Order: sequence, then C-alpha cells, then structure tokens
Amino acid sequence: MDLSQFDYFLPEQLIANRPCSPRQGSRMLVGSLSLKDDKFINFPKYIGKNDLVIINSSKVMPILLEGNTKKNKVSITLHKEIDESIWLAYAKPGKKISTDSEIVFSNNVKAKVLEKMGYGEIKINFNCKKEEIEKFLEEKGKMPLPPYILKKRESDPKDFIDYQTVYAREVGSIAAPTAGLHFDKNIFQQLKINDQIAEVTLHVGAGTFQPIRGDINEHKMHSEYGVVTQETVEQILNCKKNGGKVISVGTTTLRLLETASLEDGQISSFEGDTDIFIKPGFKFKTVDILLTNFHLPESTLLLLVCAFAGKEKIMDLYKSAVDMKYRFFSYGDVSLLYKK
Repeated sequence: MDLSQFDYFLPEQLIANRPCSPRQGSRMLVGSLSLKDDKFINFPKYIGKNDLVIINSSKVMPILLEGNTKKNKVSITLHKEIDESIWLAYAKPGKKISTDSEIVFSNNVKAKVLEKMGYGEIKINFNCKKEEIEKFLEEKGKMPLPPYILKKRESDPKDFIDYQTVYAREVGSIAAPTAGLHFDKNIFQQLKINDQIAEVTLHVGAGTFQPIRGDINEHKMHSEYGVVTQETVEQILNCKKNGGKVISVGTTTLRLLETASLEDGQISSFEGDTDIFIKPGFKFKTVDILLTNFHLPESTLLLLVCAFAGKEKIMDLYKSAVDMKYRFFSYGDVSLLYKK
C-alpha cells in the first residue's frame, strides 16, 4: 500500500477557514449506491426507526497559548498532561526554542522547556500548580484550531462557539470531533426525544493532526483516552437486535467503537487508551454508517474512510465533492458514508 494512492487534487479555495452559518445548513454528500447532493439539515431523514446515532461528547479545551522567549514570540499548543505541571506541547516556531529556555505567558505563568522532541514537540514544566494552569487556560487560552487554519488567521472568540459541538460536556480534547459541528440543538434534541442518540467519549489527541511519514505500516498513532459505558453498549446491542444500523458521528466515535469491539467481535464496555490505526483491510464490527467531514490527502483519516467505504468509492466521492465545490476539512461540509 503506497501513500501516494491516497492523494487527490484539492483547490485551496475549497479549504474552509470558517464554518457554514448556520451550522446545520452545511452541505452533505451522501455516498450510498449513487451520490446525492443534500443538506445536513436533512440528516434525520436518513435515520431508520431502529437506527442509533452515536456521538462523541468530548469538549475541546482552550489550550492554544501565546508566549515569549527572550528573543521570540511563540505559539504553544498543549496536548498531553504528564504530571501536575508538566505537559507535552507543540511549539511554533519550534526551531526558535531551545532546551532550558523559559516561555513567558504572563507575569505569573511561565514554563521551562525540559526537552525538545521531533516535529516541533516539546516537554514543558509550568511554574504553577494544576489549578492555576486550568484557571489561566480558561482566561487566556484560545481554541486550538488545525494548523492549516492557523496559517491563514488567528484563533478568535468566535471559534469558542464554532469549534465546539452543541452537546460537548466532557472536557479533554485538543481538537473538535468535527462531524458533530454540523448539529444544532434542534436536530440533536429531535434525535434525543426519539431515543436515537447514544454517547461515547474520546478525547481527541495530537494524533489527529500527525501526518504519515514514510511507510504506512510503520505509522504509530498517538494514544487517546476513551470511554464506552455499559449503557451505550446495551443501546447498541438493542439496535442491532432490532435490525437497526449504528451510525457513527465522526471518525473519533468510530475508532473508539471499533476499539471496544476488537476483543471478541462484539461491542463491550471500554475505558482506557486506544491507539488504533484503521486502514484498508480492517474488518469493521460495529459501525454501519459514518457521518464525517472531508479529510486531508494522505492522512490517517482518509485511510480510515477508504477502509470503511472502499478506496475506489471514496476517491470518486472526493473527486465529485471537488467538482461540486464542497468545502473541505474541519470547518467544511460533511459526507454520509455506508460500509462497503
């Protein structure tokens, strides 16, 4: 399997830097037997009476910080708490930061660089306790938008609403589960009233932005913490028993559900870290339909949707989406995919 097989042409003007407004008005490309150009507001029409829609309730943390070293202004995106005051983070520009240098975020909040890793990753030690760090993030932190957006513009107050799902409640992600960004409260409540919503939690980590470097089979995903409760398991089993389909809202939800189904092929409760890397050849056990945005060329998520719906199908669908001028990536439009 060569990574170049998962490349496609994408005009830059189709990359969305802001979401559709209103969010439920985004376009939805339905990839069933034939392609259908639709709107997300019609998503409930694709849900059968026995189907179950599963969402990721994780909430994005405002962990994008601006700081200064002695010589340079730097942007720091925290992504994993190691200890009470020690975090892993991504720094830009990483080349301007050295081990043992100090990053000043405010008069009271500073951090020492303990270690430099590859690709801009650093380990830092804050000069304050966890409670103070959390308070500072609440007051000064910005939404950690994807790198390709931050190249075009800064994260701003509008992103606190736009880059969060309407049902987010479990704090812990460094990136939004973006398929859920299309839901407004009315669509969500409609599904909830009909008992067609179940929840899991997967705290999205740094792996979502990490490109594949080199051999696909050598790529290692960052681990991410997730929870599938017994209550959700029972809802899924009842759905299957009644002939319904499990509809995953987003690749994060799908990865967690399939992780919880690895042991014996049937979903069971799960709590812990997952580093599952889904690529063509993977056998799906739980998810039947996937609602997901359009993903970057040669990315782990593009490999995932190719595994789910079939590589030929996906590459044709993406070409059609480009031709129809769909909007791509985290703030873009959405696709509804059926398991091959």
